[in-house]
Amino acid sequence: MKNLLEKGTRCLIVQSEFSAFSFWNYVDICEIVGAKYPAAPLGLMTVAALLPQQWEFKLIDANVEPLLDEHFEWADIVCTGGMLPQQQGMFSIIDKAHRYGCPVVVGGPDPTSQPQLYRSADFLVLGEGEVTIPMFIQDLGKGSKSGEYQSDEKADMTRAAIPRFDLIRFQDYIQVGIQYSRGCPFNCEFCDIIELYGRKSRTKTPEQIINELQTLYDLGYRGHIDFVDDNFIGNQKNVKKVLPAIKEWSDVNNYPFYFSTESSINLADDEGLLQMMKDVDFRFVFIGIETPEDEILKLANKTANLNIPVEKAVNKIYSYGMIVNGGFIIGFDNETDQTAENMIKCIQDSGICMAMLGTLYALPNTQLTRRLKREGRLFEDSSTLRETNTEIDQMTSGLNFATTRPRIDVLKDYIRVIKYIYDPKHYYQRATYTGIQLKPDYKYKPTARKMLKLTKAFLKLCAKAGFSKTTGWLYWKTLLTVIVKNLKAIEPTVNLAAMFIHFHKMSKFIIELTTKEMKSIEMTGEEKYD
Repeated sequence: MKNLLEKGTRCLIVQSEFSAFSFWNYVDICEIVGAKYPAAPLGLMTVAALLPQQWEFKLIDANVEPLLDEHFEWADIVCTGGMLPQQQGMFSIIDKAHRYGCPVVVGGPDPTSQPQLYRSADFLVLGEGEVTIPMFIQDLGKGSKSGEYQSDEKADMTRAAIPRFDLIRFQDYIQVGIQYSRGCPFNCEFCDIIELYGRKSRTKTPEQIINELQTLYDLGYRGHIDFVDDNFIGNQKNVKKVLPAIKEWSDVNNYPFYFSTESSINLADDEGLLQMMKDVDFRFVFIGIETPEDEILKLANKTANLNIPVEKAVNKIYSYGMIVNGGFIIGFDNETDQTAENMIKCIQDSGICMAMLGTLYALPNTQLTRRLKREGRLFEDSSTLRETNTEIDQMTSGLNFATTRPRIDVLKDYIRVIKYIYDPKHYYQRATYTGIQLKPDYKYKPTARKMLKLTKAFLKLCAKAGFSKTTGWLYWKTLLTVIVKNLKAIEPTVNLAAMFIHFHKMSKFIIELTTKEMKSIEMTGEEKYD
């Protein structure tokens, strides 16, 4: 085996494919706007920045281009990693690399949570790469041909490397991500973020974020940047330092970017922070709402959401020009026959168009998983995905445990909510509501070339949604209503109208899968099914 630390070692980095039916993989919208996939693989670009820089890198994202035999023939070493929905894809990459005689390095959230599933890899680099990749490199220097590297130490984010953004083609993606922080101060029972990254929110410095923005700017990127943080405002003291720095840099550079992120719902309580985010052109924020029912939130230890009227909080965020995307869950222990109705009312009244509704999933090494295991309710191999066509994410493969309510009732409620919120009439009602409530003040202005591209995309959308039997009248009614009542919000309203194309397809897929599961339960009986 060659000395892999020498200059010119060819490192193939592979992002495995996500299903086209996943909530986040809106490939139909990508096609309309001329992209191939929503988000660039930030985790693997960060890995590339931490590996020996004398290596030669090739990053293949299977979501935007085929992974070919010639890629493995070229490589001296193969690196991959990812999340639970990518599990089978990672197994396939390991097997194929070995067929071509390449050692394989695997890391990321799922291998870190379930290393026993990835023993066929030559090197397991677990936990945070800033800590364990140097351990792996040191072993390579000693000639090691295999190893497992893990540490309880958390990375010092103030020393984080700038990701290798140069390894991707920006035109393949709708957005590019950067990371400001890791960790979350809350303690939700079902969440694996606090298990992987801890409850202390560790942040980069303002200077680091500006350097990353400058790097993207110098590489020619313009447009949508997503702060991929699991809770962007987890450290409010520090985030209030970085936002003014972004504003100052953006002022000088004529606002080349606009932003999105994920936050806890207490964002709505801080008008100063909301104004700072508006000032740098934040346009979307994803919030884990989970359920509007306080008793369920208490059991799940989602204390940050207790006693907060969702509609009021969401409207406050709308008033600062940001669209709220919401995460919701069905399948908690103390749900009732009113849960579905309460969830429908919450989503509809708050106007949340992009509502990610999934069934509860006991992720590896979470408090929920440990409790269910103690109670004898966790299924064997509960976090091993076998059916890549159906086990896509928590919207299609949840409830990996014995439920307290009859499983069939939980699934009926799930279908009921999905059918309602992604019914064309109800979806477009929410899009209209959001368009009227939203108070945008956008700073980023597309170039003439980008504007031409967006105009073409708009015409494609009009042809697809505006002349569809399902959505035609609803589409034009929504746009005309917002033009008359709140013209400044027409751009985000068009975006929401476009997203229905993806959600409608996704919801039909979920309903079909869930209906099949219900029929299977009815045939076998729930006890035998479990």
